[in-house]
Amino acid sequence: MSVTRDGAVAVITWDDGENRINRDSLSWLDAILDDLEEESGPLAIVWTGVGKFFSNGLDLARFGADPEELAETLRALHRAVARLLLFPAYSVAALNGHTFAGGALLSCAADYRVMRADRGFWCMNEADIGFSLDAKLAAILFNRLPRATAIDAMLTARRYGADDAIAAGIVQESVSEENLVTRAVEVAAAVAMKDRATLAAHKRVAYGEVAAFLGFPDGR
Repeated sequence: MSVTRDGAVAVITWDDGENRINRDSLSWLDAILDDLEEESGPLAIVWTGVGKFFSNGLDLARFGADPEELAETLRALHRAVARLLLFPAYSVAALNGHTFAGGALLSCAADYRVMRADRGFWCMNEADIGFSLDAKLAAILFNRLPRATAIDAMLTARRYGADDAIAAGIVQESVSEENLVTRAVEVAAAVAMKDRATLAAHKRVAYGEVAAFLGFPDGR
């Protein structure tokens, strides 16, 4: 993961192939958020991937060689979502490609989501791969999506393209690939100058209950 700046907007780019979720990738994210949280003044965040994938979910092949890492990574994923939800700056996910399973859950932690219009799916595919969501992971969906959409996504493993994702309330808008990050930065920049202490307080009102259920009431 790397960070570039566009004025008050920090653009986090995840460029690791399928952008799988494991201890390493969540540690990278945590370190970036540590640095950003220490900043004072105006700030907003855009988070995107490169190429075909925003994130293809948990690194299940890696966990096959180290089963204990799965439990550790799930706990770290709970923590990452809680931290992103409560992070004291507005966040926008720019979904450049496939956003599956754990990657879809991470996208739900953003305050706003923009999806590439012409390619890629948002999908909770656990019903296809035989991986049951725990109550904490399901709570992320129920907090951030319309209830009917969360249930449909969980039970059917439906692949939502951009138009369907907008209609279902998963993302707020879609744009072309070439305009994706530009549009995400525009949305983020419009909020970057807001008072961050007030924003943090409002996020706690909005997301505090689910963050506490995830086991991280302070996001950490």
